[in-house]
Amino acid sequence: MRPVPRWAGIAILLLIAATFGSNHIAARVAFDHGASVASAVAFRAAGTALALTAALVALRVPLRMSRESLARTVTLGAILAVQSYCLYSAVARIPAALALLAFNTYPLIYALMSAAAGMEKLSTRALVAMPVALLGLALALDVVGGSEKLASRWSEIGAGASFSMAASLCFAVVLFVSARWLHGVDGRVRSGVINTVVAVLVLAVGAPAGLLALPADAPGWTGLALLTVFYGTAITALFMLQPRLGAATDIAALNFEPIAVLALGWAILGQSLEPRQIAGALVVIGAIVALGTAKR
Repeated sequence: MRPVPRWAGIAILLLIAATFGSNHIAARVAFDHGASVASAVAFRAAGTALALTAALVALRVPLRMSRESLARTVTLGAILAVQSYCLYSAVARIPAALALLAFNTYPLIYALMSAAAGMEKLSTRALVAMPVALLGLALALDVVGGSEKLASRWSEIGAGASFSMAASLCFAVVLFVSARWLHGVDGRVRSGVINTVVAVLVLAVGAPAGLLALPADAPGWTGLALLTVFYGTAITALFMLQPRLGAATDIAALNFEPIAVLALGWAILGQSLEPRQIAGALVVIGAIVALGTAKR
């Protein structure tokens, strides 16, 4: 399979990142018009599973995997169901850009997990990037300025930020388990199975509990449909592009997503951040890009 030119690969990755971000904007519209978090997760996962299955069949990718790999993949699907629910819960509570920014700390958590397990050593760049990213996150969340301000601010965004960090931890676990025990399984097949598990699990748990509230009007249905289309398109495009990237570190271009969400949230939802919050966001993204492009 011939690699794409690097400039083209990065340009496509930036477009994919913006598409991923658009899914969160569409989700917030759906939530504001009556859709529940569980419904959004179920629609997104089912749509993505169908899109990936169609792509895999078209590409004639073998769909078989061993029982052991299948059991581990199903377990990852359960964890990803929790991650998806937490991230959408965050988007429903705080500005989408902040939710995505807190979630995008998962590379830091993954690096710490890998170091603790002896899979790789933390580089000097990683040791510098981690505290810098945390400082930038504190600025972006606007929790710097004394205990009183922290308490006041946390009362406003604490629930959403906590959901984002929980989603970040879950996703880091998914990456860690995938790298350690599922590195031989085709990533596209793994993603298809995982999203199928997410859809089945959310429907099985959400329906009896009455958690599957549908949108109340046309804008809500439009948001629900678009979040499914955007995420399904982005994840399918990513798995088709990834094998053709010339350099693995190019994937760091996906960290453009919070910036795209910041712009889209302002233009579509009227969500905005203070200048120092934007500066903090850029610090976080820069630190994570530095971590992702460090030599292994």
